[in-house]
Amino acid sequence: MILANIWVSSETNGRTFNRISKIPPRETALVLGTSPRMVSGAANPYFLKRMEAAALLFHHGKIKKIIVSGEKSQGYDEPAAMKRFLVYQEGVPENIIIEDPEGFNTHRSILRCKEVYHEKNIIIVSQGFHNLRALFFARNNGMDALGFDAQDVLKPESFYRNQAREILARVLAVVYFVFGISPD
Repeated sequence: MILANIWVSSETNGRTFNRISKIPPRETALVLGTSPRMVSGAANPYFLKRMEAAALLFHHGKIKKIIVSGEKSQGYDEPAAMKRFLVYQEGVPENIIIEDPEGFNTHRSILRCKEVYHEKNIIIVSQGFHNLRALFFARNNGMDALGFDAQDVLKPESFYRNQAREILARVLAVVYFVFGISPD
């Protein structure tokens, strides 16, 4: 577990940014999906922070297009929710946003960005703990990706849960890579 996490960190070292002034511009941002609402019905703070980060990239001229990638199923549509929020809450032009309704997981979102939308030089937008794994997938699929870290949510219960989940998810990412398995 430790070696897998070290590998992911070393592969992505220096490729994540949390200050808008430091990240180099790219043509496209890939925003990784999350539910717009929590189980309680309240707005999901992870969703809100990702939308703010994507809008910040656009408004500072760091990107020209945004791919919003997430799950779409009956009665549930992460990409449409992301697009609506970016347009109506963040002032991002609708015509620069592409919805990817088949981004059921991080790896699939990365692969679809490259294979379906033909984007390899991108900025991935998610929280920092998630961006490392996303960048690992991107780099191991021949992409020149950077990560822009959306502000994390500072709630102790979610912080520890997310860190533990990512430690395990990074181990799986390394196993999938080493054995050539697609996690789709």
